[in-house]
Amino acid sequence: MQQETIYILAIESSCDDTSAAVLRNGKVLSNIVATQQIHEQYGGVVPELASRAHQQNIVPVVHQSLASANIDKKQLSAIAFTRGPGLMGSLLVGTSFAKSLSLGLDIPLIEVNHMQAHILAHFIEDAEGTVPTFPFLALTISGGHTQIVQVNDYFDMRILGESLDDAVGEAFDKSAKIMGLPYPGGPLIDKYAQLGNPKAFPFPRPKVDGLNFSFSGLKTSILYFLQKEVKSDPDFITHNLNDICASIQHTIIAILMDKLEQAVRQTGIKTIAIGGGVSANSGIRKVLQQMEDKKGWKTHIPKFEYCTDNAAMIGIVGYLKYKNNDFSHQSISAIARYSI
Repeated sequence: MQQETIYILAIESSCDDTSAAVLRNGKVLSNIVATQQIHEQYGGVVPELASRAHQQNIVPVVHQSLASANIDKKQLSAIAFTRGPGLMGSLLVGTSFAKSLSLGLDIPLIEVNHMQAHILAHFIEDAEGTVPTFPFLALTISGGHTQIVQVNDYFDMRILGESLDDAVGEAFDKSAKIMGLPYPGGPLIDKYAQLGNPKAFPFPRPKVDGLNFSFSGLKTSILYFLQKEVKSDPDFITHNLNDICASIQHTIIAILMDKLEQAVRQTGIKTIAIGGGVSANSGIRKVLQQMEDKKGWKTHIPKFEYCTDNAAMIGIVGYLKYKNNDFSHQSISAIARYSI
């Protein structure tokens, strides 16, 4: 029996990237992302400016995704969109557009949880060589979230631990800001860290019960350390930039891995998958790969384009929900805080 051909148009607008993708069943035909440059001058995402930029970008991005996929909007089976979590103004743009388009085309509407999408991005056809087998542990690391999630099935997920304050992406970006690096600073710390000594400057690791995380104390200790050193040597950061970045990155990775090892011991699950923007970090990817030999883990690391915010990951969830006839009503609204 021939498989039904399902075309999903997916829309992602949770933060400062406007993205649209078209999937045919589990395969990505297009994945267009418009990145907003305006926030760089402010050192972080400005919600009001983000929502305005989404309004400007959403029509051309959707048009480009359909053109790149070489399909007509009349061929679409459903519209999937990010309902939350995220910035409310940004989410409203994507939600309103998706609702209007599904109504105009008279096709189903499918709401998607952004964090579930980061986890299920592994099931996109070309995301990686093999897909994770259930159950697995997902480490979702981004600018807004840090979570360890037990994934028993596509839509059976349980948060085992999460950050009590700053997310890991914030720890990277705020540390970079302290050093005077431009936004977003996380990728720059990763770049300089590869040239430095990870044990040059030992930073304290916070003691947090269970599988939860805390990064605000680390950020404060980095601030005080640099203030003290710059007092005696104004050029301290410039002269030691690579070593400082390597030491910060080493500490953050050690915190993540310590909790992940605890989760493996606690659950007995040795299949690990990472997702979220910070999973593009080369140091984290390298250490996870080393864990395969060291601890006997099976690790799943998706392609870079499926790590950061993108609509393809929204599309794969949309496809899985479509197969379950799990559709949304037109009365649905965006949710800024939306737990998996």
